[in-house]
Amino acid sequence: MSEPIKLVAFCGSLRKASFNRMALNLFAEKLPAGCTMQTIEIGDWPLYDADVQAKGFPAQATAAQQAMLAADGIVFATPEYNYSIPGVLKNAIDWLSRMTPQPFAAKPVAMFGASGGPVGTARAQYHLRQMMVFLDGRPVNKPEVMIGAVHTKFVDGKFTDEAGAKLLADLGASLALAVRQAKAAAAVK
Repeated sequence: MSEPIKLVAFCGSLRKASFNRMALNLFAEKLPAGCTMQTIEIGDWPLYDADVQAKGFPAQATAAQQAMLAADGIVFATPEYNYSIPGVLKNAIDWLSRMTPQPFAAKPVAMFGASGGPVGTARAQYHLRQMMVFLDGRPVNKPEVMIGAVHTKFVDGKFTDEAGAKLLADLGASLALAVRQAKAAAAVK
């Protein structure tokens, strides 16, 4: 049996009945055996401010950094706001990007998102990929999971899109494979 895989996740939506939170929960349910996932809550983080940073990182950012350093991979579920990621998610990334050791560095990263529009977070995910490249995260390229017209795909909290559910399961499997490959490469060094 393979070594367990620990993942941390971020949800870019704070809404209680968020479709992205529901999709993140479904993603967690469909992870391969041996994978666990902890969600890092970001709704109460202060806005990034270098003056605040100079006095010390907020407890939320420090706890997130420690969880990320202990994890094998990172997951993002994000809506798309104005062609990009929500400010709350960008704020968390801004705080974490200034920390040493860098918690995104060399970590396999899976991302997906749900929106009411037809392209289902494609533009937000593109911006998130750009950020991960800069921060040395390792985005999983396939499958891309962009859940469009999400309001038609959840009925009473249950995801009814079989193809979308399979894509989420496949993305979890791809992330697990990327983690195993990263661990094997690190063991060779």
